[in-house]
Amino acid sequence: MPSKKALVRRPGPRLAEGLVTHLERSPVDAGRAARQWEGYVAALRHHGWETVEAPAADDCPDAVFVEDAVVVFRNVALLARSGAASRRAEAPGAEEAVTALGLSVNRVRPPGTLDGGDVLKVGDTVYVGRGGRTDAEGVRQLRSVFEPLGARVVAVPVTKVLHLKSAVTALPDGTVIGYPPLVDDPSVFPKFLPVPEEGGAHVVLLGGGRLLMAASAPRSAELLADLGYEPVVVDISEFEKLEGCVTCLSVRLRELYA
Repeated sequence: MPSKKALVRRPGPRLAEGLVTHLERSPVDAGRAARQWEGYVAALRHHGWETVEAPAADDCPDAVFVEDAVVVFRNVALLARSGAASRRAEAPGAEEAVTALGLSVNRVRPPGTLDGGDVLKVGDTVYVGRGGRTDAEGVRQLRSVFEPLGARVVAVPVTKVLHLKSAVTALPDGTVIGYPPLVDDPSVFPKFLPVPEEGGAHVVLLGGGRLLMAASAPRSAELLADLGYEPVVVDISEFEKLEGCVTCLSVRLRELYA
C-alpha cells in the first residue's frame, strides 16, 4: 500500500461559479475540468500516493480546492474557517475525511479566519499568509495549535494574490520559489528562487525529486529540470481560471504515512 495519502475532492456541478478575486472571470468548461481533475489524481497515484476522496459538496462551487478547508501538521488537522463566508460549508466534509484518517481534529473558531492555501510548510517552519482570507486571529489560533507540536510559525504579508501559495511554494531542499511580481517580500524566506512564470511558483513534492507542476509554466519546468528535479506536468487550465493551482487540489499527508 502507498505510504503517502492525498485528500482530494472531485469538482462539483457549480464549479464555474467559483470565486475570483484577482482575475477577470472567464468561462469554465466543467467537462474539461473533470477530465483535468482525473488526470491530476492519476498523476498522484502513479507516483505512489493513495488518494482519499472527501465527501462531495455539490452546493459549494470551490470545494474542489480542498487544501483550503484543512491544514495538517504531524498528526493534527486544523479545520479552516475561510475568510470567504460562502466557503465555510465545505468544512464538514473535510472534517469527516480527516477524522476517518485517524487525525486529531482542531478547528479555527470565530471570529478568526484561515484558508489552508495561506499555509506553506517547509520542514518544521510554517509560513502563514496574512491577507484577504486569513486574518490575525486565524494566525494566532494556528500558532496555538501547531507550536506545541514543534512548529515555528512565521506570518508573512499577502496582498498581490489570493493565497500565500498562489505566490510561493517550496522545493525539497527548502528553497522557496516564487514569481517575483506576486511576492510581497522575498526576504522573508532564507532561500528564495525566482521563477519566470506565475504557474511555475506552484509545485507539489511527489517524492524522489519529482515535482507536480502545471502545464502553463514550461520555462519554469525547464529551470527546475536544470537544477536536477523531475517535473511531472499536468494540465489544470480550467482551475487556473478560478485562481487554483496544483497545491489547491489536494492535502498531502506524508507526515503521517512516510
